[in-house]
Amino acid sequence: MNANIYSVIACSFPRSAAVPALIDREGATYTYEDLARETARLAHLLASLGLKPGDRVAAQVEKSPQALFLYLAAMRAGMVYLPLNTAYQEHEVDYFLKDAEPALVVCRPQAKAWIEPLAQRAGTRHVLTLNEQGGGTLMEAAAGQPGHFETAEVKEDDLACIIYTSGTTGRSKGAMLSHGNLASNGLTLRDYWCFSESDVLIHALPLFHVHGLFVAVHCALLAGACMRFHRRFDPKAVLEDFSRATVLMGVPTFYTRLLNEPELTREACRGMRLFVSGSAPLLAETHRAFAERTGHAILERYGMSEAGMITSNPYDGERRPGTVGFPLPGVNVRVADEQDRPLPAGQIGGVQVKGPNVFLGYWRMPDKTREEFTADGFFRTGDVGVFSHDGYLSIVGRAKDLVITGGYNVYPKEVELAIDEIPGVLESAVIGVPHPDFGEAVTAVVVRTREGAGLTEEAIIRHLKGRLAGYKVPKRVYFVEGLPRNAMGKVQKNVLRERFSRSD
Repeated sequence: MNANIYSVIACSFPRSAAVPALIDREGATYTYEDLARETARLAHLLASLGLKPGDRVAAQVEKSPQALFLYLAAMRAGMVYLPLNTAYQEHEVDYFLKDAEPALVVCRPQAKAWIEPLAQRAGTRHVLTLNEQGGGTLMEAAAGQPGHFETAEVKEDDLACIIYTSGTTGRSKGAMLSHGNLASNGLTLRDYWCFSESDVLIHALPLFHVHGLFVAVHCALLAGACMRFHRRFDPKAVLEDFSRATVLMGVPTFYTRLLNEPELTREACRGMRLFVSGSAPLLAETHRAFAERTGHAILERYGMSEAGMITSNPYDGERRPGTVGFPLPGVNVRVADEQDRPLPAGQIGGVQVKGPNVFLGYWRMPDKTREEFTADGFFRTGDVGVFSHDGYLSIVGRAKDLVITGGYNVYPKEVELAIDEIPGVLESAVIGVPHPDFGEAVTAVVVRTREGAGLTEEAIIRHLKGRLAGYKVPKRVYFVEGLPRNAMGKVQKNVLRERFSRSD
């Protein structure tokens, strides 16, 4: 059988191709027949541009049905898809294009003027545009292409996507996901969360993120279900859709914002069967408040770019607040010490994972890939966790001081490097402090030079907004005379977190 993720999805299409696959909040409905035809046209276009299987297709575009079709078409044609966060700024995109060397870049029309020179320097042959309404040169060029396409034959280990993760040293790493990785994880989640043709998923997540592009989309399409497509999360609009849907996937911020809506009631949720949360820790308080208001226990799960979904609270059974549940079927998870020796329940250590969901490695970083795997083949996630005696995993901390804000990962080193370049900055430390909406707020603590005594919070934030994605820019900047250090000279970020978590 063809291991192409598109082929696997196509095997799950509903018996009638006239069944809706996607209903756009903008008013359009796309059936499974439409999905097959539009992805075929785009796949033909990719081939007509001279792209070969294995060539990279980079996309930095707003969410739209056509953006989803582009991803599926790239899979269908055997290309490698490279989704880029729409918040990435010019110097960030420059790095990704030079590193991945895509043959095609698809961007927003308004960004073409600055992306095209970057693409040319990276050796990219084609730059096309796609706007939020599904227009642009990409769809214009695809319009005349045939509506049937023979899906490319691939093996399970063939590369499907590269997902860039922030680097702790400031250099982003491209996690290589295979067709087998995507299919195994999608099919497991479909079955574990009991998706069927009768489901309607509210899709309000972005399409450049593992959660929205793989978890949500694959669960729905592998079940022949329907998605109600929201371009962005609006709690009132999502609440309106509860009467027409059965499942919502979101980040914790979705649920905190929904709890602020008076219309969130048991009656409003009567037709819903499942609420899933991930991409950042869900506060136990949010879990309990949502259950009291709606009668539904949010199902929290745990995953990452390098391994898709790793654990999940049970569909049937106790969804325990503050935990991320059990290892998914076929996925081996352990908590280990610094020598990679498994630890018993109740002992805290590094979370490690092994299974068909785990990525191939980091793009063009063989040494880094070897570094992150144990001698017996487990991937070191960098998270710190503990198993309860009855098998629930809790994530109790994160190695490398990762900050998760609104479901997005921010590695402090990348932000610190950008701050330290600013004239007047001697050194900086970036931390996450609790935030009621985003989970954590990116916060910078800065030591100024004598010449930089007049440097302000506003000036630093303004400088960073032109260089970093918006979610990486600190919400607050505090100035100190010096950073606290331990005997080894390492900045004590725990001291900073404790101090500035209490600040206004």
